[in-house]
Amino acid sequence: MSTPTLAEPTTAKPVYRFWSAFLLGLVTVGLLFVAGAVKPPPQTEDRVRVFTRPLEFDHGLWTWDALRLKARYAALAPERFWSPPQQREVVLAYREVVRDIEAQEAELQRIYGDPNLTPEQRQAAAQAVQRALQDLYARRDRLAPLAEQIIQSQVASVLDEAGLTLGPQPLPPVLYHVSPLPWALVVSPREVIRQDAFVTLRPDLTLDDHIALEEQVAQALDVSTLVVPVGGVGTYPTMVMQTSDLRWQIEVVAHEWLHNYFDWHPLGWNYTRDPQVRTMNETAASIGGQELGRQVVARFYPELLPPPPPPSTTAAASEARPEPPAFDFQREMRITRERVDALLAQGRVAEAEAYMEARRRVFWEHGYPIRKLNQAYFAFYGAYADSPAGGAAGEDPVGAAVRALRAQSPDIGSFLRRIAWMGSFADLQKALARPEASP
Repeated sequence: MSTPTLAEPTTAKPVYRFWSAFLLGLVTVGLLFVAGAVKPPPQTEDRVRVFTRPLEFDHGLWTWDALRLKARYAALAPERFWSPPQQREVVLAYREVVRDIEAQEAELQRIYGDPNLTPEQRQAAAQAVQRALQDLYARRDRLAPLAEQIIQSQVASVLDEAGLTLGPQPLPPVLYHVSPLPWALVVSPREVIRQDAFVTLRPDLTLDDHIALEEQVAQALDVSTLVVPVGGVGTYPTMVMQTSDLRWQIEVVAHEWLHNYFDWHPLGWNYTRDPQVRTMNETAASIGGQELGRQVVARFYPELLPPPPPPSTTAAASEARPEPPAFDFQREMRITRERVDALLAQGRVAEAEAYMEARRRVFWEHGYPIRKLNQAYFAFYGAYADSPAGGAAGEDPVGAAVRALRAQSPDIGSFLRRIAWMGSFADLQKALARPEASP
């Protein structure tokens, strides 16, 4: 699939529009840093960073590099000078390259793990794959910035229709960059499930590095620790993981932009101060990211949407309904969380930890290889409460309330605008008790 040729700009206005948006982005960055600077740093996180500082991800350097890349390619404005079919061609070509990279990287792993190959055969096979990967990486690096510009404009158009813009411009502008993502060390007290620290770590750290850091911090501070992967980070520009799953990637772009949007509202201001607001924020971003992402895909890449279910009668549909899975992950995780909460509420910390380890083994035996199931696990994953099944959120009423507000709202834009102005769970409960039009 060939990349379309950029048309010559007919006026200088697109460049001026870019610099206006770019300066707005820089102002956004400054405001976000100022907002972060005025918040007193949590004491636990300060103590944790004594151990993590040599391993931490450099957000400042990453942001500077990402902004320079965005400035260089945004001046070309491919989304303004290419037709919609040409834009689709670029994005789909990028997707195919990433798919080929994933296949070749998997093949490289297979070669190194194949016990039937001699060292000479392994070296020859690996060199051939590595040569192919170098070509694919070069093509990806050419296409990725263009694909990102196009997807940014597509997401922005849906945000505009949802009423989440200032005039036609999302605030802040939609900017994201695909790159290797940092890991994150999550820290919770042992006696209660609560995220007291979240420190991002370099993406090149090994599993041995993760385990050593977890144990060091846990023993020194008597806390629960876990290093987790993340699919996106709400910096500015936002970080998004490389994947050939275009639907998922667009959802993450919308999800992470919503975190930036909330940062201009009480829902973002209180993110680090109130665990319930954090759950409201993450759950709303998950719901919004999924719905807005689906709208983008439906408009620009409709062939990627799953086909609708075939028409059938109620009786036939009942007969064809699949049996529930023998092991329901979300249900079992919810049962686990509820039991752990009950044990911790009674002060039975050691018993709760023994129970989590026993349950981890059950999950493992049913095909869910969870490396560590502890308070930090629930503190992190429990904040994403967009699923009615509960999962790691357990009986937490916050996620259910956010979902109820969405059901009460006429559309996704109304829901997001309304919840953005809520700075506490009490605000959400009042809104549910007194339905009214969104601001």
